Amino acid sequence: MLQSRIAGVGHYVPENVVTNEDLSKLMDTNDAWIQERTGIKERRWIDPKTDDTTATMGTEAARKAIKNAGITPNDVDFIIFATLSPDYYFPGPGVQVQQALGIAEIGALDVRNQCSGFIYALSIADKFIKTGTYKNVLVIGSENHSGGLDKTTRGRGVSVIFGDGAGAVLMQPTEDKNKGVLTTHLHSQGQHAKELALLGPSTSHWVDKMLAENDPEDTSYYPYMNGNFVFKHAVTRFQEVIHEALNATDLKVEDIDLLIPHQANLRISQFIQQKMQLPNEKVFNNIQKYGNTTAASIPIALSEAVEQGKLKDGDLLCLAAFGSGFTWASTLIRW
Repeated sequence: MLQSRIAGVGHYVPENVVTNEDLSKLMDTNDAWIQERTGIKERRWIDPKTDDTTATMGTEAARKAIKNAGITPNDVDFIIFATLSPDYYFPGPGVQVQQALGIAEIGALDVRNQCSGFIYALSIADKFIKTGTYKNVLVIGSENHSGGLDKTTRGRGVSVIFGDGAGAVLMQPTEDKNKGVLTTHLHSQGQHAKELALLGPSTSHWVDKMLAENDPEDTSYYPYMNGNFVFKHAVTRFQEVIHEALNATDLKVEDIDLLIPHQANLRISQFIQQKMQLPNEKVFNNIQKYGNTTAASIPIALSEAVEQGKLKDGDLLCLAAFGSGFTWASTLIRW
């Protein structure tokens, strides 16, 4: 059986930088409060005057990943797009990327697994490649959070955390059994779905009801997060799913050369790093400047890690995520 490997990486973030000081002008918050709780100093939010959207950002990240892999858009034979913030309720942005890149009528799949969405998408690409179904699979994570946040004091517990951006990888087959994706592990626990969710709009509360109610105090249209509850579960599930991947491959924590956790909260990443006794040089974080970009956070961080020379041939890369659903996932990749 073939192995799947990451042949190219790329990312795109809006030019508009929003600092904690900028947020203090919109809501009752301050830089010290935000940094203490999240580690975030700034994030990128789409400027409404630009043409940036979830799909266009994903397309730009994809172009870079394709170029980095040394192929052309016409070589891509499948697209997997992970997001919680599509441009349209339907269709999903996968087909928008296919059209924007000028690719013929290839398949496009959309994944709705929020913070763990990119690893879920990567695991699908891995299976398609290992079975010989496709040879060049484009995997994208992209989010436009800023368009749907409550930017008032009421929503500060969530709104200060999230940012916009996109990352992408191009997956290809390799016959080298010691390279590429070694294992993937996916989990969910739906009993806690409402602890981190956006409950409306939905088909049970659709356009007719929204127009009739016209209620400015209806917060169901904004994301809700039970922060302490999510934190407690995240630090447990992160460790579990990383060890699950290591056990499946007879590897140990000390074998990891680089851990890129989903950039949910710097305090979560630091807690995991401490528990697993990993030195600073083995953990990559960039939430400080981008915030939590959900499905885009891991591919953005991976793209930056590659740019900065953090990965060399033969390194063991671990990706892990936890988020809404609850869903969580991990993968080990031999670079």
